[in-house]
Amino acid sequence: MIKFILLSLFIFNKSFSEMPLIPLIPATPIEYEEKKDEGIVKRKLEKNSSLMVKLQCDVIVPLEIVSDIDIKALIIEEEDLEIPFDIEFNKIPEHNKNYKLHFSETKIDIDKDGTVDTEIFYSKNLNKQKISDNYVKITGKNISQEGTHKKKIYITVEVDD
Repeated sequence: MIKFILLSLFIFNKSFSEMPLIPLIPATPIEYEEKKDEGIVKRKLEKNSSLMVKLQCDVIVPLEIVSDIDIKALIIEEEDLEIPFDIEFNKIPEHNKNYKLHFSETKIDIDKDGTVDTEIFYSKNLNKQKISDNYVKITGKNISQEGTHKKKIYITVEVDD
């Protein structure tokens, strides 16, 4: 037990010895010297007081998307699909500001053959916390390569000036 206490004291002292020292602010007024042409003049602080003030401030929380969207679809031959998805925000958007969604891509060539086969349609009206009239339209006849295709699209909220 004594070895454990000594070991813990050693570790405790070792961790404090490596911390940098923080300079302290003097609690009492000090004299300071001012150099003039004739010599050194000492000046003393005339008044030292503390002022207590009540302070209030407004904190603005930005509008953020809090939902992850993961869309999986199986396309058979030349089938066209419309897949709805929801976007949820951290709060209800304020009516005095105009927010808009920005997608990194809205027209996507998922199989990289040069033909746009996937499009994202989204709501321009952001006045609720959960926007549910968004959808992804996949045109099956434009997909030329079979297999699994993955694509990441980034969505951000921008303030419309």
